[in-house]
Amino acid sequence: MTAARIPAMMALAMLVAACGPTRPAPGIQGDPERGKIALTQYACHSCHTVPSIAGSKVYVGRPLGDMAERRYIAGKVPNTQDNLVRWIMDPQAIDPGNAMPNMGVSERDAIDISAYLLSQ
Repeated sequence: MTAARIPAMMALAMLVAACGPTRPAPGIQGDPERGKIALTQYACHSCHTVPSIAGSKVYVGRPLGDMAERRYIAGKVPNTQDNLVRWIMDPQAIDPGNAMPNMGVSERDAIDISAYLLSQ
């Protein structure tokens, strides 16, 4: 390999590394890749726009691309991973009468979904 190709190869290696799996933000538990799959399985994109998930064209619920920047979840509880997991599992317990139904999300899936949303 000539010296002229080294910078190009390094740039290519960095680009490929950046295209790898989503990693959780520091301090976040769960598997963001599993969370992305779970978002589709629970059809979250039926009501929300979701980063990197096709078909998110309905605007019943807030877009989910900025969860990491939000201070509160549904304007009710501080935006922590624990509260987001609670919200995903049983939104009616936190804000009775809100439009988000209880979808029967397991704790494991809720942790992974929260990891994905907080890593975006």
